[in-house]
Amino acid sequence: MNEGAIKVKIDQLTEELKRHSYLYYVLATPVISDRDFDAKLKELETLENEHPQFRHNDSPTKEVGSDITKDFETVKHDFPMLSLGNTYSETELLEFDSRIRKDLGDDFEYTCELKIDGLAIGIIYENGKLLRAVTRGDGVQGDDVTVNVKTMRAVPHVLKGDFPERFEIRGEIFMHRKAFDRLNAEREEIGLAPFANPRNCASGTIKMQESAEVAKRPLDLLLYQLIADERVYSEHYENLVKAKSWGLPVSENMKKCKTFEEVMTYIQIWETKRRELSFDIDGVVIKVNALSQQKDLASTAKSPRWAIAYKFETERAETKLVSIDYQVGRTGAVTPVANLEPVQLLGTTVKRASLHNQDVMQELDVRIGDSVYVEKGGEIIPKIVGVNLTRRSAEAEATEFISNCPVCHTELERKEGE
Repeated sequence: MNEGAIKVKIDQLTEELKRHSYLYYVLATPVISDRDFDAKLKELETLENEHPQFRHNDSPTKEVGSDITKDFETVKHDFPMLSLGNTYSETELLEFDSRIRKDLGDDFEYTCELKIDGLAIGIIYENGKLLRAVTRGDGVQGDDVTVNVKTMRAVPHVLKGDFPERFEIRGEIFMHRKAFDRLNAEREEIGLAPFANPRNCASGTIKMQESAEVAKRPLDLLLYQLIADERVYSEHYENLVKAKSWGLPVSENMKKCKTFEEVMTYIQIWETKRRELSFDIDGVVIKVNALSQQKDLASTAKSPRWAIAYKFETERAETKLVSIDYQVGRTGAVTPVANLEPVQLLGTTVKRASLHNQDVMQELDVRIGDSVYVEKGGEIIPKIVGVNLTRRSAEAEATEFISNCPVCHTELERKEGE
């Protein structure tokens, strides 16, 4: 590509990734898979490194995706809440391990943890009492959702034991699959559209304005990082074990590993065993265990250098889009649903998939007869995530969202901003 084409490509990827970040973090309605998002981000990063003169000041490669909304008070984090670098490749993970060993030698340990597919949260305790809960936001500041987090049964309001006077503990809010299934069944019974997956449901729930409604949703929490001025232990793993003794929910599935081979064994075990869990994970997080070594390795503006996420592949199938139905919920909201040629996905036969809403349909540009890619959002509800344009018929016509109710034929209205 010439320089003009490269600038256009960088501009295009920058705007596209910003839009997808907004759909993922703020609206909790992603229209592409994590794998596709990460691939686009890596493509942009490569182009920017080769042609830095075309990089945008607010490039997605330099910023943490933001979940900040206008509905909550914005609070600055005491310590930046960075995102993790990630990889789907064993080769890249080995490169990470080599960089760590180049800086530290071989005298260190990793802690391996399950990467929960949920919503990041930071909770501050002062004198053993829950003071504040803040979302990741843009990494520097986030939404104060304390009143909603306090409704969660998994979150203790008062701790027991010998805890620091003030500390922050970070983790992931999520929803168990069976609880998610029950919630969706209840919604469908009263004519409401089901949620796409547990992660989106948890993210949307914690941003609800009515805490009484949040309390009715079966949210859970697991914590993965303790931050305190007053050091508890010198190692990350030991800090989490100690936090558990104070009554805080910590995963039982952490493991300390000394070698790269032990790390890969942990990954391979959980890539198989993840379906036995009651909640969704999308990979494994590998962290240098000693806090002093974490400090030596430091961080970039976006990610810590001492940690990385190894992400599992999402199973995807390709099939034909036969038709689109429009369902009317109890509130009158109209939801498009795709009818597909039956295809096997994660051990089940998929015949229908969510198209979410008008915006998602337009974003995907799905057309009747298209060969579409289907994934299971959260490995539960199938959704269309893309179109194989190389197999599109020249006669395929653009899909127009219906203008009248499919039941009573009243003209449909769309309120501004909804």
